[in-house]
Amino acid sequence: MPSKKPTKSRLVKKLDILFSKWVRLSNSDDQGYCYCVTCSRKYFWKEIQAGHFMSRKHYSTRWDEDNVKPQCVGCNVYKSGEQYRYSVYLGKEKSEELYNKSLEIKKYSIQDIEEMIDLYREKLKNYAIFER
Repeated sequence: MPSKKPTKSRLVKKLDILFSKWVRLSNSDDQGYCYCVTCSRKYFWKEIQAGHFMSRKHYSTRWDEDNVKPQCVGCNVYKSGEQYRYSVYLGKEKSEELYNKSLEIKKYSIQDIEEMIDLYREKLKNYAIFER
């Protein structure tokens, strides 16, 4: 029996996981620690989240590397993302650019998502040392 093709929603979830992992690892030091962009506290990459400046609901910025940075659960969840502090971190120009980009309608095909999955799988190979 032929295998089922993954649904778009499953592929989006898979990409979210890989992208989040890449954001946290790519912003970590050689020991695997990174800083929350809004409160500056230091965390091991597995103990911090990938926080979005513009919400994930905006597909035009959902996987934008400028829009997603390490954020602690306190800032990202309990303080609703600390968007003002996040904007200070990004700077006025980048914040406005991301806001305007988030207003664009972006639809990804299954192929687009699969290509991004491949891209972030490849990028994560640089961080295999932290795969514990």
